[in-house]
Amino acid sequence: METLKNFLMIALELTVLFFVISFILSALQSYIPYKKIEHYLSKSNQLIGILAALLFAFITPFCSCSTIPVVVNMLRKNMPFKIVVIFLFASPVLDPTILTLMGVILGWKVALIYTVVTAIASVIIGLTLSKLKFERYVKNVVMTGYEEEAKQFNWRGAWDETIALMKSVYPYLIIGAAIGAVIHGLVPTEWIAQWLGKETWWIVPIAAVIGIPLYIRLSSMIPISHVFIMKGMALGPVMAMMISSAGASLPELILLKSIFKKQLVIAFVASVISMATVSGFIFYLV
Repeated sequence: METLKNFLMIALELTVLFFVISFILSALQSYIPYKKIEHYLSKSNQLIGILAALLFAFITPFCSCSTIPVVVNMLRKNMPFKIVVIFLFASPVLDPTILTLMGVILGWKVALIYTVVTAIASVIIGLTLSKLKFERYVKNVVMTGYEEEAKQFNWRGAWDETIALMKSVYPYLIIGAAIGAVIHGLVPTEWIAQWLGKETWWIVPIAAVIGIPLYIRLSSMIPISHVFIMKGMALGPVMAMMISSAGASLPELILLKSIFKKQLVIAFVASVISMATVSGFIFYLV
């Protein structure tokens, strides 16, 4: 009975937050100058290109798999490789809806540190892979079926987009709430605090590796991580698993294999694990 009560409370809170935040962000999408941002992505000025890539990643709420068509489109337009890679890494982890939920549920300090750390890590990875000439491992891919749409503001459009987002993401949010409620009701607090608490620093890299095959979406991880943290689990491994599961997944790796050679796919996986591990240790220290 207690588990069901916890599930209903978590699910209700997440439903209200997710719907309101999604609707507001969908309404604001029409005011974003996508064409101008795309223009800055192609700029020769490195700093402008990097900032544009991060901004574009932030305002495009894509999961790791749905990022791929955009990446292919950017490659087709001959955008700088480092800019494409920065977007590839930043887009799935800098979802504005999820970041807002993270701020409300886990705290704005956590959300701010998460945003800064993942953004900086994405830039470092992009510049590093570009410096190492990994663009030679990009396959020649011709993409079809991808079209860019110019959005016009209307309440109906914002409503429809919110409903569509709810259909695609909301089930994962509810799954996360259900798992969180079960963990809250059945897993002993003492066990989590003892084995996954602050003293067990070694769990951070393990959590980063485990997160990739699990393919736990950020929308599911937030309620789960909230419960884990409440029960004494250290923030470091929670965030490491969250970042790795959002940054890479088995379905995404399959898609990446179609546009990248194996050397770049391996570098991508290693980079995601490194980003998740380093980020986890930063949260561990905080």
